Amino acid sequence: MANDANGRPAPGSRGRGRRPAEEVRAEVLHAVGELLLTEGTAQLTFERVARVSGVSKTTLYKWWPSKGALALDGYFHAVEDTLAFPDTGDVRADLLAQLRAFTHVMTRTPGGRILTELIGAAQTDADLATAYRQLYSAQRRALAAERLRHARELGQIRPDVDVQVLVDQLWGAVYHRLLIPDEPVDDAFVTALVTNLLDGVCPRPA
Repeated sequence: MANDANGRPAPGSRGRGRRPAEEVRAEVLHAVGELLLTEGTAQLTFERVARVSGVSKTTLYKWWPSKGALALDGYFHAVEDTLAFPDTGDVRADLLAQLRAFTHVMTRTPGGRILTELIGAAQTDADLATAYRQLYSAQRRALAAERLRHARELGQIRPDVDVQVLVDQLWGAVYHRLLIPDEPVDDAFVTALVTNLLDGVCPRPA
């Protein structure tokens, strides 16, 4: 550590002590996110991440029980800001904005392929399945449900509506088309989802 003329630590200087764990973890997740979005999951290994991040494999295994769990956490870190849920007070506009951002990531970036690969791998990897729920799906669901509950409080959604079911209707439909690509995931689809949900599908009384 550098000292000033009086032998005291110089302002702004840092010692060589251990860095905060959260700082190290954030750097690992940043490295994993970049690897995933440029190369996909096939080349991701604990050895590769250890080399790129400078963090020991022992530490990586302590924080993430499997490659899938590490990949999922890195993926969420990479897309978290892009998939943030807006709250402008207009629930229709906010649903459209979030679903458009989500479908863009899923269809126009490597993120979509990565997520579907992770969902597939989670069917036979118990650690990854747990990580998927804890690190990704539960958090994404909570953000959407919170936004919909606020809309319900403002009277934009009926008070008897189950917001968790709304989440399934909207994002579940997108996941269905991503996993079973019989129909496109495009802006017309997103608009129809939100319109059908908020306006209803039954004929209006004459």
